Amino acid sequence: MHGWCGDSNTWQLWARHFQAHGWLWQSQEQGYATLPPLQPQWHNAPEPPAEQRRVVVGHSLGPHLLASEVLAQATDLVLLASFGGFLPKGRANRALRTGLKGMQERLGTAAESAMLHTFLARAAYPMPASALPAGPIQQGLSANGRKQLQADLELLIKTDGLPAGLPAKARVLVVEASQDAIVAPAARIALKEALLNHLQSPPCHWILPEAGHALLIPELIERVHKWLESAP
Repeated sequence: MHGWCGDSNTWQLWARHFQAHGWLWQSQEQGYATLPPLQPQWHNAPEPPAEQRRVVVGHSLGPHLLASEVLAQATDLVLLASFGGFLPKGRANRALRTGLKGMQERLGTAAESAMLHTFLARAAYPMPASALPAGPIQQGLSANGRKQLQADLELLIKTDGLPAGLPAKARVLVVEASQDAIVAPAARIALKEALLNHLQSPPCHWILPEAGHALLIPELIERVHKWLESAP
C-alpha cells in the first residue's frame, strides 16, 4: 500500500521481485491521478488458512489506508517509514499541524504544484526528488483524485494510534529511515511503543542510516524478502 500522494507504480520493482519468487502480489491504488482506484482482497489459497502467509507491505500512511478487514487477516506486516499517530505529542504538534493545514488549503489553488513538489523533495531527501518514480504529481491530479488526496491528508492529520485492524498475532518488521524529513522522530518512537504494547511478540526493528522517507534503497527489497522467508 502506497502512502499519501503516491500510487501503485511505486511497487513495480517489489512486485517483479516477489512474483519472480512465487508470491502473489496486489497493489492498492487510491486513484489520485490517471490510475483507477483499486481495493485488493486476499486470494483463497489451496492450502489450509493457518499455513497461508498473508503479508502487508505499507509505506508511510499506507497501512492506515487499507481496509481494516484486509489488514486484520495479515500474518506479517512490513511498515516502511510508517507511523501510528502522525502528529507527535508536545511542542512540535502545533507547528506540524499548522503546516499540514496549510497544505490542505493549497490543494486546488495556484499554489498546489509548488506545495506538492516541496513535499516530494522532503520525501526524497537526502536523495534528489528526481530519484523518485513518476507518480500522481507528474501525471496530473484528477478532480476526484484531488478530493481523495484532500480526504487522505485529513486522515493523516487525525491518525492517533495504530491502523485499525492491525492484528496482535502478526509478525511485524518496522523499517525506519534515520534521515526521514516527513515522519517526526517522536512519531517513530511512539509507533514502536504502541507496537510493543499491542503485539504478542515484539516487532523487528531496522534503522537505515542513509535513508530518507522514500526509502530509495534498491537492496531493501531483497532484505525484506529474506526477513519474510526467515519466518519459523
